[in-house]
Amino acid sequence: QDAVLLVQEAKPECRGRWYLPAGRMEPGEGIVAALRREVKEESGLECEPLTLLALEERGPAWIRFAFLARATGGTLKTLEEADAESLQATWWPGDPRSLPLRSLDILPVLDLAARYRRSPAHPPTLPRELPCSPLCLRLLLPFANAAGRLWLLLATAGTPHLPVVACGTSPSELRAGLRPPLLRLLRDRLAWEPQPAALGLLGLQHRAGDSGDTDGICFNVVLSVPPESQRDEPPEPRDPALRWWPVREEGLRDRVLRRIRATVPVRS
Repeated sequence: QDAVLLVQEAKPECRGRWYLPAGRMEPGEGIVAALRREVKEESGLECEPLTLLALEERGPAWIRFAFLARATGGTLKTLEEADAESLQATWWPGDPRSLPLRSLDILPVLDLAARYRRSPAHPPTLPRELPCSPLCLRLLLPFANAAGRLWLLLATAGTPHLPVVACGTSPSELRAGLRPPLLRLLRDRLAWEPQPAALGLLGLQHRAGDSGDTDGICFNVVLSVPPESQRDEPPEPRDPALRWWPVREEGLRDRVLRRIRATVPVRS
């Protein structure tokens, strides 16, 4: 009915202001489990995620997942049920900017949700429950020339696979965003100095672990690189463990090109 679920904050620093249900994941908790728990605690409703709308990140130390979800049960929290999680919840049918908001950073998320409901920009994307030790990125890097030929970068150690790069753990790297490890791969292992454009998310994998050492996330990402009009073929990798694989089958080429244009946005 074109209404959005909002909760009224109970935290002293933003008490009485309104926001989307949100919160931190607990150690050893899955992403979707955290989503359901936070919505239930703050609004009283049970929910089911439909798709990831956006990945917001400021490096490995700060990552936020924005989901589109639907209510499946429960009852809205009232002021009589106020607790430390929230004061109350409501379905708000109007412009959220007419309310005192905790932060305006929810407005782009609401816009993404409205546009996705009208015309989905990417397939439904939810976390896959697969283990991953570090925080890392699996890279789908396409290269297309002016003639329409397409190559994908592969790592050749063992069975050929998409390259994986680990995010750093030093204080500077933790605040540097997810792009630097990909840029280092381009520069150091490909000897390539392009100016990459958007970073898009194809999907992610995560399985909650019993300790921080095993509770990692792997992001499957596309790094968009503007075409080089003077280059007919991709640059020869400096690292012998990498090679470019030509996608010769036309149907597969078309599917790859369609899929890499339909990604979850990454906001850095």
